[in-house]
This record gives sequence, structure tokens and C-alpha cells, in this order.
Amino acid sequence: MKELQQIIQAYEVCKSESQSVALATVVQVDGSAYRRPGARMLVTQEGNLTGAISGGCLEGDALRKAQAVIFQQKSMLVTYDTTDEDDQKFGVGLGCNGIIHVLIEPIDFENLENPIELIKKALSNRETSLLLTLFSIPNSKSEQIGTIYLKKGSQDFGSLSKVHADFRQVLEKEIADFDAPQNLIQSFSEYQQLSVFFEVIKPVTRILLFGAGNDTIPVAKMSEILGFELILIDGRKNLATAARFPQAKQIIQGPAEEVIDQFETDLNTVALLMTHNFEYEVVVLEKLLHCMIPYIGILGPKRKTEKLIQRLESNRIQVSTENLYAPIGLEIGAETSEEIALSILAEIKAVLNRKQPIFLRDKQGPIHEKVG
Repeated sequence: MKELQQIIQAYEVCKSESQSVALATVVQVDGSAYRRPGARMLVTQEGNLTGAISGGCLEGDALRKAQAVIFQQKSMLVTYDTTDEDDQKFGVGLGCNGIIHVLIEPIDFENLENPIELIKKALSNRETSLLLTLFSIPNSKSEQIGTIYLKKGSQDFGSLSKVHADFRQVLEKEIADFDAPQNLIQSFSEYQQLSVFFEVIKPVTRILLFGAGNDTIPVAKMSEILGFELILIDGRKNLATAARFPQAKQIIQGPAEEVIDQFETDLNTVALLMTHNFEYEVVVLEKLLHCMIPYIGILGPKRKTEKLIQRLESNRIQVSTENLYAPIGLEIGAETSEEIALSILAEIKAVLNRKQPIFLRDKQGPIHEKVG
């Protein structure tokens, strides 16, 4: 998500300076690769890059091809076969053992529904969107249709007019029936051998950080690195300040009874209770238990959480522990506040991505599941 935000920022700068750009998008991967479908890189006519489509192996060649796309103003599909033993042709031994298909599209600033404008609309509020990118691997030498359509709630952006009417009806049905939580790549050989990358773009992860003590500062710093949206909440005005937490998008100060009505939650929001104030967290937890939220992390030993639950249940408040993570974080032997922050954020990523944390060396099969 942070990569998309950075690409949008770079795009706005280039637009203001009338500097032509192209967008490179990984649309399909067969086998192993460093990046997955949806990875993007913005390339300027001067050769500046924002984002990445690999671990640095493909960027040089993709840069040259993107500059050709800018000059010709025609989209291009490029295939990198890193299973080829002669991968020195890319200037480095890749060793990825995968085939990566990269779509490179010229960006027309005048078109208010160009691929980056569609991404901007996808990220404009906290609503999940579906972005469609069309390409044809068998017809890779031909100009590609590209990123043309966005579904966001009841709104439609872009157009499917570039495809045949029969195929348009098929796509409209696919869009209406789409309910997958993750990205999907689907091939339609009967329709000009086209493939469609159905990309689910979710809102940025929002962290409600209750607690402005020194031990929460590393959480705030690492959240910014990950591109998360941070809302800091605490009753101590001398601690909950912009000077101490410049990463916070919003700071809410006040007693627990007042702050509980000043924040919103959704399925991409998580909460961290790190105030070291039992009474404060009793009030906050009661509110969170009635919110749509997938993760509530509570700092401290199990006994503390048990006491929180007992207090609430004694007041006839039903407590479900399904989304409670206490003690907070993954078991990595964390001791310092920085290490604890690392374990917390790793746990959040695992929960939101519906993953069971393991050592990757113990995982059967490839690191990433195949998309589509």
C-alpha cells in the first residue's frame, strides 16, 4: 500500500512538471519471483523510478522498455524468464526460477481515468475496490488493453468499451459475482486469448494506538515505515503530542469515556491497548468489543487480560476472545520496546493476511501462493 501511495505522489509531481511517465505492473507470475502480481513501478522520461517490480534485477531493463513506451505511447507486455540458465542477459544472475509478466503502460495526464487516476480513486476512502487490468500473453507483441476499470462500492470508474461486446458482458458478470478476498488472474482463451487481473485494493491498515508512553514510539515509527495510518489515543496531554509522535495522522486526547466516541473502525483497522492503565483499558475494550475490527492486541501478561474480561463480564458484558490477541505479539524472544514493536506488527500482518506464522524453511511449496 505504501508503494502505491509513493507512486501517486511521484505521479503528481511529474504531472505538475509535465514530465512524461509510464507505469510498469507485474500482472502474472509463473513459479517463483521476488514480487507478486500487483507490484508496480513508475518510470519517468528522465529515468527516475518509484516503486519496484523485482528485487532490483529487472528494473534496469524495464526502465529502458518503459522509456520506449513513453516515446511510442503504446503499452507493452514484457516477459522475463528467470528459469533460463542464461539469465546473465539481464545483467545479473537472478536465481528466482520464475516467469514474470510485466505490463508497461504510458500515462496520459489528460485522461482522468488513466491507470494511476483509477488507483487514486481506489485509495480515496476506506472502501475496498476491484481494479481490472487486461493483457494477452500469446499476443504480447501487440498493444495491450491495460488497466481500464475500477469498481468501488456502487460506483464505476473507467470503461470496458475497449473489449468486444460479448466479452464485456462476461466481464460485467464476473465483476458482479466477484467476492474473493484476494487477487485473481483469469484467462479467457475464447476471447482474443485475453487474461484479466482482478486486483483487490483494500484501504490502508489503520492502527488505533492507545498509549503514548515511550514504549509505543517504536510502534509509531515502524508503522510509518510500513505505510500504516496511525491514530494515537491517550489521556495524558503531555505525552500524546505531535512532537513525540509526528507519524500520527490524528491524535486524540482525553479520558477513556470521551475518546471512545472519537474514532471509527472497519475490517482494516486494528487496535493496540498499550496504556499501562487498567481502568482506561476497561472502558476502551468494552467499546472495541462492539466494533467491526479483526485485531485487538493487549500489552501485558495473560493475567491482566483475564482481569479485564472478568471486570467486563461482572458488568454483564459478553466478551468474545476471537479477535483478542493477548499477550500481544509473536514469540520471537522480544525484550526491548523496539523488538516488541516488531513482534506486534508482524502479528498484525499475519492476522490481516490470514497466515499462520512459521519459519519459511519449514513451508511446503513456494513462499507465495499462486494468484489465480
